[in-house]
Amino acid sequence: MQREKVIVVFTVLVDVIGFGIVIPILPFYVQSFGASPLTITLLFSTFAFFAFLSAPFLGALSDRIGRRPVLLLSIASTAVGWFVFASAGSLFLLFLGRIIDGSAAGNLTVAQSCLVDVARDEKERASNLGIIGAAFGIGFLIGPAIGGFLSTVSHAFPFYVAGGLSTTNVILAYFFLPETNTKRNPEGVISFNPLRPLARAALDQELRPLFVRWVLFAMAFMSTQSVFALYAEHAFGFDAFTTGLFFTLSGAFMAVNQAVLLKRVWLKYFNERKLEVMMWWGFFLGFVFMGSHYLPLFAIGVPLAGVSQGILRVVMTSQAAGQADPRMKGEVIGIMSSLMAASLVVAPMIAGVLFERDDVLPYVFAALLTLVSLWIIRSLSRLKPSPAPGTPPLSR
Repeated sequence: MQREKVIVVFTVLVDVIGFGIVIPILPFYVQSFGASPLTITLLFSTFAFFAFLSAPFLGALSDRIGRRPVLLLSIASTAVGWFVFASAGSLFLLFLGRIIDGSAAGNLTVAQSCLVDVARDEKERASNLGIIGAAFGIGFLIGPAIGGFLSTVSHAFPFYVAGGLSTTNVILAYFFLPETNTKRNPEGVISFNPLRPLARAALDQELRPLFVRWVLFAMAFMSTQSVFALYAEHAFGFDAFTTGLFFTLSGAFMAVNQAVLLKRVWLKYFNERKLEVMMWWGFFLGFVFMGSHYLPLFAIGVPLAGVSQGILRVVMTSQAAGQADPRMKGEVIGIMSSLMAASLVVAPMIAGVLFERDDVLPYVFAALLTLVSLWIIRSLSRLKPSPAPGTPPLSR
């Protein structure tokens, strides 16, 4: 593996471990402040809103000045955000911590752009993005298990550890992370208005169907993710430690799938469009099983949804990067991050309202969104024939 890949993937891995440590604990920690389920989901929305504002700008900035400085800034903001969150004495400071983190939330966007930079062809590009997915899987394998253990000390302690990991990550990246963007665009226009690149995305007839499916993907994923711990506690009586174990189970399946099966099976035998359809069906079944209130089906649904979302993220990001102008790949990936963030502003609030009515409704909502995506793909297939395996995407 190229040195650049190793360092970028390690940077992502450390970042995801930190996130994995806190995600199963966050609802329980926030509940200690007397917060309602809707308030807890609003914390997810707050981070997402500020990520929505920053993601296109950071993606375009990395096209102009390079990936390395933008990634360093983003990781540093994560460290500060977690420390503020951990030391919060009020709900206001909890929200402030998420605002700080979201204001420079370009970790994944820029890391993906780095690996797209060093890819030599379509399959290597998808494989590289799959390595990022594997890092996510390993992070969610290790992080929640650590978080569940650390939560026995206190619900705040895991957040201090996550902040410490991010600080370590900044130091390591500063000394070892290389610059991968050899096609910088110093004359590129950078807009502080997050709606401007989104408007360009809406006018892009080739990428627009993909962007719509990406929004539906984000809505489905986050509407269930933001209430996962609350649902597990309500439906099965899980505590923070048990919830962490289920995240670990999902992470184990994701890691094996992304690190081994993606390259050796999925990308070898299926083109990206067929693979996307298969994973949308996996996503659908995962949500149905998770919302069944039947523990054995829930235990199957968690890794099924996790594996499906990991491959969907890789396939759709690869398709977008493959169709983008080579000098604007960072901006296109930034647009996708912004679209996801915009969706994540709305999805947790919808999930919070639905959960307060009936705990299964967020999973019903997510399953319906997957069916809409499948309908869009089916409609497009009538207009454009499916490419043969190995056929490169269209260039613009």
